[in-house]
Amino acid sequence: MINRKFMAKVAGVSAAATVAVGLFSTGAANADTFVPLPGGDITKVLSDGTVVNIKLVGESANINPSLGSTPVHRNAWVSGSAQVSVSDGGSGRIYPGYTVGCQVNIAGGDMGGEVTGESDWEGNATVGVGTGGNLSLGPGQSKSFYILDIEKADDYGSESHGKSNKFKNGSGSVTWADSTIGLTGCGGYAQARAFVSVEVETDNVISWVTLWGQPFSLG
Repeated sequence: MINRKFMAKVAGVSAAATVAVGLFSTGAANADTFVPLPGGDITKVLSDGTVVNIKLVGESANINPSLGSTPVHRNAWVSGSAQVSVSDGGSGRIYPGYTVGCQVNIAGGDMGGEVTGESDWEGNATVGVGTGGNLSLGPGQSKSFYILDIEKADDYGSESHGKSNKFKNGSGSVTWADSTIGLTGCGGYAQARAFVSVEVETDNVISWVTLWGQPFSLG
């Protein structure tokens, strides 16, 4: 993924598995249109009584629907911050990302089309979400990708890439600014929506909570 600017920061947390579905879609965006988004907030109680809260704040998109001067190109720069807190401390990982769809409803739990992602529509952890916001989609297709692509050395000194930020001591956060969503191949309407999927570990449970942002038009 191509970022004009990116920043991420972490602290700590603890969790369960669920989804907060976004409520509405914003209207079609025009060239170079700044779209403020409402973000979201979800609180869940885990099986051991731990309370987990996830907030998506400061969310926005700056949209240019005609990248490449053709109707099948879209481009957007997205920003936001995910904030996590847990009542009794804990540790885990924060996975922020976006789902993008071409002529498919991404506001509900059953989208149809192609969905690949760490966070599925039931809020569970599954394998297969990509990293990088340059996507090619046809009608009825959708894909998910992670915002983070953190380079680090593995245990053997080789380069590895992380899709999440670790947290501990009951709270954590991740902030991104002007991360690119580039879409090609979609001749019809296109939408995107943010998600924040959190893996939380306490002394008694390991679980997932997923917060979905509001869908917004890419034109």
